[in-house]
Amino acid sequence: MQCRHCGAHLFVQFVDLCSAPPSNAYLTKAGLQRPEVWLPLRVSTCTHCWLVQTEDYAPADQIFTDDYAYFSSYSKTWLDHAENYVASVVDRFHLDSNSRIVELAANDGYLLQFVAAREIPCLGVEPTASTANVARSKGLEILQEFFGVRLAKNMKSRGLDADLVIANNVLAYVPDINDFLNGVAILLRRGGVATFEFPHLLNLIKYNQFDTIYHEHYSYLSLIAVHNIFKHNGLSVFDVDEVPTHGGSLRLYADRVDHPRPPTSAVEGLLERERSAGLRIEHFYAGFQWRVNCVKDKFLKFLVEVKASNKQVAAYGAAAKGNALLNYAGIRPDLVPYVVDKNPSKQGKFLPGSRIPIVAEERIQRERPEYVLILPWNIRAEVVHDLSYIKDWGGKFVTAIPDMLIH
Repeated sequence: MQCRHCGAHLFVQFVDLCSAPPSNAYLTKAGLQRPEVWLPLRVSTCTHCWLVQTEDYAPADQIFTDDYAYFSSYSKTWLDHAENYVASVVDRFHLDSNSRIVELAANDGYLLQFVAAREIPCLGVEPTASTANVARSKGLEILQEFFGVRLAKNMKSRGLDADLVIANNVLAYVPDINDFLNGVAILLRRGGVATFEFPHLLNLIKYNQFDTIYHEHYSYLSLIAVHNIFKHNGLSVFDVDEVPTHGGSLRLYADRVDHPRPPTSAVEGLLERERSAGLRIEHFYAGFQWRVNCVKDKFLKFLVEVKASNKQVAAYGAAAKGNALLNYAGIRPDLVPYVVDKNPSKQGKFLPGSRIPIVAEERIQRERPEYVLILPWNIRAEVVHDLSYIKDWGGKFVTAIPDMLIH
């Protein structure tokens, strides 16, 4: 395989999670009668540009289908993060009713609703019908397409270029990272700003966050890799924030290379930290597989021991990262009989691969399991608060990442 950015041959394997179905390919009852498509899930490191990436087995339009089931608005933590972000960028870059904001991967309008509330003209780009329709129901204008150079040129020709392009939690999801970033550079007005958020590769490795590795994530990003990829595609990084979402993410601020702002000290400071940590050294990536297997083995041992003691584990959060963990560990309903999720569109369906049923929260209240396994560990505090009532019967919360924690 060749690097999807620079074309160099990939020969350094970062991790092999065997195979799994796409993590958001939830099953209906009828779907249980049909075979699932399982794809190899291997990740390699490019030693030329240092982009960490999955091997390609499925095109994006086979993963991000019309019934794609990830909706951002079901987490209060995430909504608060989006609202705070909007307040910050509007103030910092003096955006008002004369500006235009475009969000790429607008999902269900979780973020643009806060832009619209400030009466700033805005537009979302979202390829999946299920989420785009929810965003439209909130009064938002949505283009239902995949973003890249072609669409950016079309939008610019129609006067839809932007003072701010928001690309939060989408860069890892695009198979052609050059086409996507080149499109952002085209869409930006002179003097405009683009922001990007993505989970930080350094934290993925440091905290064993291997369950964020799944087919929908084509790339695993460091500032070292992204800094150079941006330059190649007409963008210049001028600032970076470290934010707590998704176990530790980066928020990058970029402008066009033909109208660059002076970079802040935070950019060089983080680049140096990444270099010192070893992100430009091949050997740095070599030990991750062993650590992943240790986490998986402890998790599986815990579930087997709970079953042997005639106790029950219920899971919470039918999230993609949970599916990655469950499928790599080979978990089935005999060990985790059901998973609770707030999203009604997921309830009544089944997790891909493990085929664990997705149910409403009342089942936890009715069955009183001894343990609740929090699969989206990134919102653990929110889940512990919302399900605090399990302490009434002595229930305990469990997370498996970065290591087994029972509390």
